[in-house]
Amino acid sequence: MAKLVQALFCTLVVLLLSSFTTAKTVTYDFNVSWVNANPDGLAERKVIGINGQWPLPVIEVDKGDRLVVNMFNGLGDKNTSIHFHGMFQTNTSNMDGPSMVTQCPIPPGYSFTYNFTVNQNGTYWYHCHTDFCYPDGYRQALIVHDNDAYFNDDYDEEFTITTSDWYHEFVEDIRFLSLYNPTGAEPVPKSFLFNDTQNSSLPVKPDTTYLIRLINIGAFVSQFFYIEDHTFKIVEIDGVYTEPTEAETLYIAVAQRYSILLTTKNSTDRNYPIVTVADSDLLDVISPDLQLNNTNWLQYNAEAAHPQAVMKVEASADLVPFDDITLVPHDHMELLPEPDFEINVTVIMDNLRNGFGYAFLNDITFTMPKVPTLYTVMSSGGLATNEAIYGEYTHPMVLKHNDVVQLVLNNADSGSHPFHLHGHNFQVIDRAPPYGEHFYDYLAGDPVPFDPANHSAFPTFPARRDTFVLPPQGYYVIRFVADNPGVWMFHCHIDWHLSQGLAMVLIEAPLEIQKTHHIPQQHYDVCRAAGVPFEGNAAADTQSLFDLSGQNTQEPPLPGGFTARGIVALVFSCISAFLGMAFITVYGLSEPKVVQKDIDPVNDDGDEDVLHENVTAAGGGGGGGGGAPAAGVEPKVVAG
Repeated sequence: MAKLVQALFCTLVVLLLSSFTTAKTVTYDFNVSWVNANPDGLAERKVIGINGQWPLPVIEVDKGDRLVVNMFNGLGDKNTSIHFHGMFQTNTSNMDGPSMVTQCPIPPGYSFTYNFTVNQNGTYWYHCHTDFCYPDGYRQALIVHDNDAYFNDDYDEEFTITTSDWYHEFVEDIRFLSLYNPTGAEPVPKSFLFNDTQNSSLPVKPDTTYLIRLINIGAFVSQFFYIEDHTFKIVEIDGVYTEPTEAETLYIAVAQRYSILLTTKNSTDRNYPIVTVADSDLLDVISPDLQLNNTNWLQYNAEAAHPQAVMKVEASADLVPFDDITLVPHDHMELLPEPDFEINVTVIMDNLRNGFGYAFLNDITFTMPKVPTLYTVMSSGGLATNEAIYGEYTHPMVLKHNDVVQLVLNNADSGSHPFHLHGHNFQVIDRAPPYGEHFYDYLAGDPVPFDPANHSAFPTFPARRDTFVLPPQGYYVIRFVADNPGVWMFHCHIDWHLSQGLAMVLIEAPLEIQKTHHIPQQHYDVCRAAGVPFEGNAAADTQSLFDLSGQNTQEPPLPGGFTARGIVALVFSCISAFLGMAFITVYGLSEPKVVQKDIDPVNDDGDEDVLHENVTAAGGGGGGGGGAPAAGVEPKVVAG
């Protein structure tokens, strides 16, 4: 009997130890530096690499693991950071990554350690969140494997596909926020990539089911996705498992993710185009050499033909993708109750007095504070619950712990905007126009804001995700529970629009943040190295937290009466006037010319008079090519 008890005790100990040791620490050491790459074969350029390589490494962890990323900034000329897109960062919003929101920018030559537990599952990605630098190549997939996923027994193998837009110029060299671009037209990419390359093949076996993870890691352009002569089942969006749902075509906005189950055909006689189509409605100008439709291949047979997809560019407007708002979460989480707090904002694109095009939520274009907002929370004591200390131009909203929050996002702009919420996924409970109408067919009339007294019934089990597309001149309504204390950005994930200020900051349960968050000394040391204060209000005032007189402010508005057309005319008139004055100045400062005209009398032989124009310059110089003739050169002869 004693031996039996001892055996049972040992078995129990082993089981307990195994349960505690399932989770592990996964460590990545990243030396971030410049490397060269030419992913589209059109232009080699410097990109941001990791450990001397590009494409960047895929981060892979299991649900429950602790992820540690030791990052060294070896760029030499650029600050940086890492945002782990879609990670909830429970009690660790100081590891979230957006500079001047939850941390200071990491200057060249300094290290920063990100350390947090991953208690979620699904498909994510990581990217730079400082000075809008991820279009320079600093972005890649982050995969969280889940041994308990409900569809684990339904597939045999898996792979990840990233899509992205690609620029040949550095972000800092593109004139976007500029007098030369008063309308705010987004820079058009030079090409579109598939797993950071083009014309690639994904080898598959016949009669096999694959889990395919799809991530748009681009900076601007949404893309349609389909595989010729194949359907698939959607099983995840943005880390949220869904009921398996049959689909043929997806619309993947920047920052969105899908996981699909695809079963291959029981044949190897041909290969099938994997088609990605850039949403041309987002582009102001399309050059003839920009390839919007790209073909890669689901390769059953390496020896068989690899046909190009049969499709015209104009057909992109006719593609009808699956409507993501109709997806039902696998956990059947019900519609949240009526909100305790509502945020109602409208997207507006407009110019300010410097002539640049900015983006606004209501009348505020996001402007960085002098102190990272999280550090204001940590240094403000009981005043942390007062929105005023975070500055007017960060557009702060303080949320109470565990409140149900409803966010109504109206669009007064004629473009679509994929908005991302850090620290949460959210229920999508309403949107207009309906997906059955092409978004851009909605532009014939005026913008249609959400009317709480007149809307369709909200779904019983709303779709959940962390990035959702706001339709042109339409709206969407989302709900979430403020159960994750931290400082979280809500922003458009088109990187150009973020640089224009299309963002706001949610400070969630600030007194709880002070209890649960610990900021490592290394992070404060990085602030000192970057010359960024880390105490006080948004103006870095530590004595009077309500004195915001030194805060960073947005540009003042244009004088009344200016229209968009008038702004453009004014800007280009100013540019023309400036150039004209410059030419006059240069001409006025050039050396004065003396023209001597000698008229010869008529010769006896009856030839006509000739005009000898001897051009000399006072002081002997010859500005503009008009100096005295060189020795041995005849003066210019003009018929007279």
